[in-house]
Amino acid sequence: MTEIGIRGVWLTNTDSSVLFSRENIVEAIEFLAKMGFNVVFPVVWNKAATLYPSKVMQQTFGWEIDSRYQGRDPLAEIVNAAREVNIKVIPWFEYGFASSYNLNGGKLIQKKPQWGACDRRGNLLKKNGFEWLNALNAEVQDFILSLILEVARNYDIDGIQGDDRLPALPCEGGYDSMTVQLYHEQFGTNPPSNPKDKKWLQWRADILTEFLSRLYREIKSVNSHLLVSMAPSIYNWGFQEYLQDSETWLKKEVVDIIHPQLYRRDFIAYKCAIDKLLAQQFRGKNKLKLAPGILMKVGSYLISSENLIKMIEYNRSCGVSGEVFFFYEGLRKNNNALAQVLYSHGYSKTARFPTLNELRDNQTKHNVGNKSIKLFKFWKNIF
Repeated sequence: MTEIGIRGVWLTNTDSSVLFSRENIVEAIEFLAKMGFNVVFPVVWNKAATLYPSKVMQQTFGWEIDSRYQGRDPLAEIVNAAREVNIKVIPWFEYGFASSYNLNGGKLIQKKPQWGACDRRGNLLKKNGFEWLNALNAEVQDFILSLILEVARNYDIDGIQGDDRLPALPCEGGYDSMTVQLYHEQFGTNPPSNPKDKKWLQWRADILTEFLSRLYREIKSVNSHLLVSMAPSIYNWGFQEYLQDSETWLKKEVVDIIHPQLYRRDFIAYKCAIDKLLAQQFRGKNKLKLAPGILMKVGSYLISSENLIKMIEYNRSCGVSGEVFFFYEGLRKNNNALAQVLYSHGYSKTARFPTLNELRDNQTKHNVGNKSIKLFKFWKNIF
């Protein structure tokens, strides 16, 4: 019986040359197919630009595409290459509601300063280097949604993906005059000065959840078979810090597949995170929707083969049938060493990407097999 599972990887335009030519794209996609992957998540929105020719960006801001890709359409090239080898394509809107990174808002805020998010001191909202658009502003929401729908309507894709910045807003935001007025109209008082006040957190998170609900409806109206994929920060940290109420997203069924960023650098921390997710969010019908994000490479960090194997084996022992890796270049380091590790530990056996009906089926039971049952007993005995 063919296994069902998500075997995914993010394709970036940072610290990677994959998207810089059509030839690089074709080589990367063919390599991934050979190594057992069945889906790619290519970046299409970051640094105030798209990686495809965008009429929305041209009309709204005056530029059509990231200047490095002028005269090309990297997204179309990815789709064409992926279709040749039966790999699914789910474009990733990496920056989401972030406007820039250490650029004081960058080109987006320069053009539309009224779209900037504010902290409680009235300054442009900045957290961990990123400056932010106001994700609670209806015009900003319309703009981001128009980008997403533009891709959904114009490309032969399998879905769209948000992440830890879509839908999201740092909890320190929401103190702009428009949001303050909305809150005052509802509660008769201004928002608390404490950005982590429980009611204030939930009120803003609910606005973002409603945006995701709208996004979900709009995507399905374009094509009911398109998947809505999210890669949020792990709950409850993501809720407290970035207003990402992923628990409610699942309850409202406004996400089809979800890839919490379990970017832990040792196995024990990763195991604890998985155990918590399965206990709190991914019981029963939701388990097949889960394909956790695993940190393979960032900067000088590269996951060890030992930790990688342990994470994959523990996923299967828990009935977690897939994962998504950040990011592609980690597979290719040291003469494709980690890709070979994955191929030797399950990826050589073809896994079928789950259908939308399977993801929605309340009675879906994923057969983890005798090997996984034995692994479960093995890990249970250790811990």
